[in-house]
Amino acid sequence: MTHKTNAKIFRTPLIKEWPSKWFALKHQYKENLVKDLKIKDFLIERLKDIGYSKIEIEREVGRTKVIIYTPKPGLIIGRGGTDIEKLKKGIVGKFLEKGETLEINIIEEKAPNLSAQVLLMEAVADLEKRVSYRRVLKKTITNIKTGRGEGGKVIIKGRLDGVEIARSEKMRWGRLPLTTIRADIDYASGKAQTLYGAIGVKIWIYRGEVFKINSKVKKAPTGSR
Repeated sequence: MTHKTNAKIFRTPLIKEWPSKWFALKHQYKENLVKDLKIKDFLIERLKDIGYSKIEIEREVGRTKVIIYTPKPGLIIGRGGTDIEKLKKGIVGKFLEKGETLEINIIEEKAPNLSAQVLLMEAVADLEKRVSYRRVLKKTITNIKTGRGEGGKVIIKGRLDGVEIARSEKMRWGRLPLTTIRADIDYASGKAQTLYGAIGVKIWIYRGEVFKINSKVKKAPTGSR
């Protein structure tokens, strides 16, 4: 049998960038990785009602930079920047060392209907509000069409409508070339907690082809040492 792989990981770093960008010595790598995961879990919990498309973390000596892409930047910043300051204090107090500075950049996601993470959070919220799974499938595919995507697929698994035996329902539209590396495919997965248990949701969005390799990916210098 074949092994399925994450569509985003499959294309990193050729046409997609790493979500964490830093260099560390061997003994510091594990520590920085754990910090990144804790910071992201903290932000995901805080942003679950607002929505985001991706979170990136960059590190330098004594400085950490967090970049949040969201379709609703005003809700994160808050009136007069009060909400983002609370967010900074929460991260600095829990995850950063003494003397380490933090910078948070909020960037507006201009194409939310082409972000699998944004559509996933909307689908999960609808399912938890007892919206019919058929309506969620149709709504998600309609949003992909509205965003001018070239294709998409949505899978919902679990005890749909409270049935005793769990089953899977899916809806697909357009093209979805999963094995073509230059195909820009966004992917996200998550689960909705309902009265009948957890319902899994997976979303793929095909946004066209990328013919130019990521120019930000630096190659190691060649030559003798």
